[in-house]
Amino acid sequence: MERCSPMQPLPREPLPDDVAVRVRGVTKEFGSGGSLTKALRGVDLDVPYGEMLLLAGPSGCGKTTLVSIVAGTLEPTAGEVVVLGQDLVAMSSGGRVRFRRDNVGFVFQAYNLLPSLTAAENAAVPLMIAGHPRAQAVEAACEVLEHLGLGDRLSRLPAEMSGGQQQRVAIARAIVHHPRLLVCDEPTSALDAENGRITMELIAELAVQPDRAVIVVTHDSRVFSFADRIATMEDGRIESVAIGEHGG
Repeated sequence: MERCSPMQPLPREPLPDDVAVRVRGVTKEFGSGGSLTKALRGVDLDVPYGEMLLLAGPSGCGKTTLVSIVAGTLEPTAGEVVVLGQDLVAMSSGGRVRFRRDNVGFVFQAYNLLPSLTAAENAAVPLMIAGHPRAQAVEAACEVLEHLGLGDRLSRLPAEMSGGQQQRVAIARAIVHHPRLLVCDEPTSALDAENGRITMELIAELAVQPDRAVIVVTHDSRVFSFADRIATMEDGRIESVAIGEHGG
């Protein structure tokens, strides 16, 4: 009797040169049995280089889960996640840590600032982790913080700053090392209109560069004008993708 060959995995779809992020059939489940929650239900999404993509949708629809998977801080239950040409699903946990360190900047709703470090030192952390001399890293962080309107808060500790100021420090920390992918979860939620505009303008400078991309989760309609495309999520799926004002 002829023996059947073992089933081989299907080859991965080649990633076009202009696509920074490709997500295919991604699902994410939490819990099991009666407590099983399906956060993502087969998400397909491409994010080209040089683009700012906004993820919109109601709370609980899966936006934060999706960007956490794209940023490499959360593993999908199933599906394909290719970021900057690298297969995140196939990577080891250590490989994902190194990949994030070198390529990804992210700002999530929890600022996660170190309480014993000043604003400048907090913003300089990615550069110091990457091996830059401390003085050089802090100097680069100060330049970014000044762009974000925090030139007079460089030596303040997090406890001495407002929530909006802490959020801008977190944004500075995310972009100080010039990441090729920037992922932001509600980056303007605690900012007034003027500082929100300044923040989004600085973030947009990264998106328009041909070798970088930005994904922003937001409920803030003020930032829609910065989007090249807007992907709307509902119940763990991408329901629609529309051209944004900037992309039009």
